[in-house]
Amino acid sequence: MKYILITGSCGLVGAEAVKFFNQKKFKIIGIDNNYRQKFFGPTASVKWSENFLKANIKNYYHHRLDITNYSGLEKIFKRYNKKIKCLINCAAQPSHDWAIKNIPLDFRINTLGTLNLLQLFKKYCPKSSFVQISTNKVYGDSPNKLNLIEKKTRFDVMSNSKYFKGINTNMTIDNSVHSFFGVSKCSADLLTQEFGKNLGLNTVVFRLGCITGPGHSGAVMHGFLSYLVKCNILNKKYQIYGYKGKQVRDNIHSYDLVSAIWEYYKNPKPGEIYNLGGGRKNSCSVLEAIKKVEDLTKKKFKFEILKKNRTGDHIWYITDNSKFIKDYKNWKLKKSLNNILVDIIESEKAKKISS
Repeated sequence: MKYILITGSCGLVGAEAVKFFNQKKFKIIGIDNNYRQKFFGPTASVKWSENFLKANIKNYYHHRLDITNYSGLEKIFKRYNKKIKCLINCAAQPSHDWAIKNIPLDFRINTLGTLNLLQLFKKYCPKSSFVQISTNKVYGDSPNKLNLIEKKTRFDVMSNSKYFKGINTNMTIDNSVHSFFGVSKCSADLLTQEFGKNLGLNTVVFRLGCITGPGHSGAVMHGFLSYLVKCNILNKKYQIYGYKGKQVRDNIHSYDLVSAIWEYYKNPKPGEIYNLGGGRKNSCSVLEAIKKVEDLTKKKFKFEILKKNRTGDHIWYITDNSKFIKDYKNWKLKKSLNNILVDIIESEKAKKISS
């Protein structure tokens, strides 16, 4: 029997991976201590997701454990050992706003927690694959140094720019403001690469932008589209942090990310890094997202635009997926931006009714 170990198993990507790999006949070792509630408050709790997985996925085995707890993790690795065929590390402190409030804890979770998992992976199941969920924040504010132009509802690059199709892994991670979150994730990113490039293990880093979907417990400091929709459904005022609301993100549904992980699992390459996201077709500014949600819900937004932007935040970020597509030709995006928004709206309406 094949096992997969998923940290952050009740979060957006983790829970999507649990359901996906369950369909592929894996047994799933899930690790999640619901620190999302600690970071962002009760409305961001993933307890509902934990309850759903326990009730509906019979091959799901839940462990409430902190990934900074090496001895606790080692007990799990000792038990399952070489039966673990893949490890997906989704556990993280995910917000660059929150990180500055507790820099040591952010670093312990994002960097030392990842190192714990890498060491145990190397010791107990070195022939399996290790998937690190990273972030485009490893580039710091380098994308802001591009020659951006301001349009009516968004910032953008010129159509003849080499970045028009998006940013690839050739962009430098040096000489930029990262935020402390960006630094801790960058450290984990490089460690994961080194276990692959230096030790020859099958490790991969996916540098993501906005991962989203109905499984997101959106909060003020994390979960852009999810929290945006939640504010609209609940008639709450939405605050936009700087850049006139014209900052651009591309959005990838958690299902499309997990299907990319599946393609890597079937044909792993040691020490690889990929930028992965929704691309230009799934991109939108905050203002454009507000308009799309209003059109779908038929409800007007209450929002305000603050002058101050988040430290190290991107004005424009669109992902170039071409490297991954070249290596894994069977993968393609299935969820459009409209699909994503409809999924989130239906989910948030259901949550409102049930509460």
